[in-house]
Amino acid sequence: MPAAGQIVAKDNGAVVVLTCCAPYGVGGLGRTLSDTADTLCADGQPFRVYATDVGTGGSLGAALTCVRPRLPGVLARIPPIRFDMGWQQYLDFEHFDRAVARRLDRRSTPAIGSLVGSAGQSLHTFKRARALGCRRLELVSATGHLGHVWRQHRLAARRYSIERDWLNRPHLERALAEYAMADVIYVGTTYAWNTFVREGIPTSKLRRLSVSADRRFTPATRERSASDDVFRIVYTGALSVVKGVPLLLDAFEALIGERAELTLVGWTGSRGMRRFIDARCAQNAQVRVAPGDPLPHLQQADLYVHPSYQDGFGYAVAEALACGVPVVVTEDTGAKELVACGVNGDIVPTDSIDAIRAALVRRYRQWREGGRG
Repeated sequence: MPAAGQIVAKDNGAVVVLTCCAPYGVGGLGRTLSDTADTLCADGQPFRVYATDVGTGGSLGAALTCVRPRLPGVLARIPPIRFDMGWQQYLDFEHFDRAVARRLDRRSTPAIGSLVGSAGQSLHTFKRARALGCRRLELVSATGHLGHVWRQHRLAARRYSIERDWLNRPHLERALAEYAMADVIYVGTTYAWNTFVREGIPTSKLRRLSVSADRRFTPATRERSASDDVFRIVYTGALSVVKGVPLLLDAFEALIGERAELTLVGWTGSRGMRRFIDARCAQNAQVRVAPGDPLPHLQQADLYVHPSYQDGFGYAVAEALACGVPVVVTEDTGAKELVACGVNGDIVPTDSIDAIRAALVRRYRQWREGGRG
């Protein structure tokens, strides 16, 4: 498998167009977009970026165009859509994809060397770019192959029927059509690469993309007070079933009554998940939710846990390691390739409360024996 590296070669001055339905540099999708654009900036390739917001991309200036998908008001209020994350995301992606496709024309984009789209949201843009004579269609996948992701999400739903999934059948079918059209598919990890190979994508079509934690994630400059005798466990990211948050909450019950605290730094996308987490916080004062910047929480953490059912990479894992925090990750987390078991973390089976519980208890006992408790 080729090593991660340069994503797009120079194409004799032709413009490279990047598209992603996310704020530039924000979240997993936005960070993958900015990592891609950074590679192009370093290479001097002329490029344009279409994203939903500027985010950290202010320095891109005229190279970045904001396209903000919004469901028509009537559609957004229809109950099947209002309470279904899958249809909300599908329609957001569809609206964004069509809006970007409309912006591509021979006057504004006279020579597209490559169209670099994000998986699951680029089908119409691909078709438009090809009609304009684009020589190369490239797809960036922030996850593994969506066929594999689909099965993992069904596994999570069988364990916890708390919320509807963001990945529905139309979304899957659109991604499969994009895979077929793409000349190249970029992935961030060996784990993601292998899911595509198992689903029948030839290795000649796959490339590695360099991904890493933002440079602002560093260890705390000051050590915690000796009087701070709480074992701090942190999770950051979407508070959802497919990210394994209910698994973590169930596993954490092994430390009820101990000097331990679980902080969930993130947001919920469904009413069902909000109710589930609110109930757990009410039952156990050792659990809390803290939306906002994950950095200060990671810098005070003793352990980071990423119990996801699937993550093509998992920026949060890299961010925790960059802060000097040991991690517990599942087999279906791409960033497991950063983990040296028993040194900076542990890799546990996916969908296993027992395995996560055992890792929490083991790390807590090591912390106690180290004199912190």
